[in-house]
Amino acid sequence: MPSALDGSTIVAISTAPGVGGIAVVRVSGPEALGFSSAIFSKVLSSDSDRSVVFGRILSETGEMIDEGLALVLCGPRSYTGEDTVEFNLHGSTYVQAEVVRLLMLAGCRHAGPGEFTQRAFLNGRLDLSQAEAVADLIASEHSGAHRLAIEGLRGGFSREIGALRESLIGFAGLLELELDFSEEDVEFADRARFNVLLDDLLSRVGSLADSFRAGNAIKSGVPVAILGAPNAGKSTLLNALLGDDKAIVSDIAGTTRDIIEDTCVIDGTLFRFIDTAGLRETSDSIESEGIRRALDKASTAHSVLYLLDSSIEDESSAQKSISELDFPSEVKVIAVWTKSDLNSSASPFPSINAATSTLEISATTSEGIPALRSLLSSSHGLEATTSSLVVTNARHFEALTLARTSLLAVKSGLATDLPSDLVAIDVRESLHHLGSITGAVHADDILGHIFSHFCIGK
Repeated sequence: MPSALDGSTIVAISTAPGVGGIAVVRVSGPEALGFSSAIFSKVLSSDSDRSVVFGRILSETGEMIDEGLALVLCGPRSYTGEDTVEFNLHGSTYVQAEVVRLLMLAGCRHAGPGEFTQRAFLNGRLDLSQAEAVADLIASEHSGAHRLAIEGLRGGFSREIGALRESLIGFAGLLELELDFSEEDVEFADRARFNVLLDDLLSRVGSLADSFRAGNAIKSGVPVAILGAPNAGKSTLLNALLGDDKAIVSDIAGTTRDIIEDTCVIDGTLFRFIDTAGLRETSDSIESEGIRRALDKASTAHSVLYLLDSSIEDESSAQKSISELDFPSEVKVIAVWTKSDLNSSASPFPSINAATSTLEISATTSEGIPALRSLLSSSHGLEATTSSLVVTNARHFEALTLARTSLLAVKSGLATDLPSDLVAIDVRESLHHLGSITGAVHADDILGHIFSHFCIGK
């Protein structure tokens, strides 16, 4: 793809492909007004800035192709920072293609994927993390992902990264001064103060990095594994949570042998529920493979709903079943006593242990299902995150992890009285990794990779 700042004027359809009520064709670049005027019945100039002009699209022979609106936005006060025209037309596929053809005939180049947003970044209208938030906003399918994308677009995360870099730059400056005057035995700052600053930086960088697990799950769907013995009601619960009969329900033990996954939104957060094979000793190789897959899924889930059949399980057997599985510490286990409608005992269902939440439900009567939904939402929804800034992007997480590693190396260097010039290397490494998040430092191949995942026209 040609350089985004090669002086060309670009064009692309910005609306979704296909027939629609309205189509938007976007033009951006130094000749946007002139090339657009060449196919429009009205002259568009800087005098038309921030105005909407009604007119006709004309072919090279003067034939009317369509009539519509031209929105004029002169740079730098436009999305791309360049002169921009957006044609709002009828959504005929022929009209869309013909308008793009005419604009290219006038001198435009067809835009590459994400090139409008790339120009916005290169012209300083957005930083790199905000540009990525634009893609997240377009892809958002539920309110949790939408809210995180909006927060990224508003720049709170960018400002925090900028503040971290400012602190590090000041730190690096003091180290460089020490290095410049090292022969005169001058120390410009108490190294104990450096450690206080480093501890603060490590805490802030660590908090951002640690938020990725929750943020990424909210963005792509919180994985919840449903485990338990055969006929404990796993498939029935899945159907109740989804409000649809997605899983086969049978009295025959071992009906579910493979993984069944489906999603639903609870209080604005997307959850990915995973129905699994019943856990038991078996000589059936296919069922054994299903059980192995079930345990693998559980180890990577954020929550495990461990189902206990209240008609046959007691507190002792329940504790034994859950303790034997040895879930990772970050996995929230919820013990769900099923078939509460069949329980004749007036006594409450027992808790399993202090670390395990306990609920009783009847998927048949829906008793306890709202409480289970509420517990999942409060445990894994956006409101459950402890940080005001939540990382959702894997590239940002990797950069934060590398920055934290470099900061730990700085701390180690100070503790061992490493020379300032060597400590400064790790400080600069950390600065580089933080700068790569917002694009303060970047490589062209990284930009190409990021913007290639955008749709054409954005």
